[in-house]
Amino acid sequence: MYSEKVMEHFEHPRNVGEIPDASGTGTVGNAKCGDIMKMDIKVENDVITDVKFKTFGCCAAIATSSMATEMVKGKSIDEALQLTNKAVAEALDGLPPVKMHCSLLAEQAIHAAVEDYQKKHPKE
Repeated sequence: MYSEKVMEHFEHPRNVGEIPDASGTGTVGNAKCGDIMKMDIKVENDVITDVKFKTFGCCAAIATSSMATEMVKGKSIDEALQLTNKAVAEALDGLPPVKMHCSLLAEQAIHAAVEDYQKKHPKE
């Protein structure tokens, strides 16, 4: 049902945890399935230098959170805003159709963290 990459990110998730002095935090959830994702980002010179997540959810929710953090770490704010759920799913070698909402939550959590950062640090 799941690709090897999904299982790898589920069994050995990257960037789990919280950033105490996060530059931005985004929390999103899906009431239907009960998945909740929280993403913290640390930004320096408009680049995401660190990103951590905490996810309460299924295998796909944890795997997509893990992959999304890997995809935005080291990227600029503008690049992070380009992240799509399709790109996250493709990086995991696909998701079952009933689990695509998990990749959408990962996209939304990253975007919410970036938007929180932008609110706290408006551009001149």
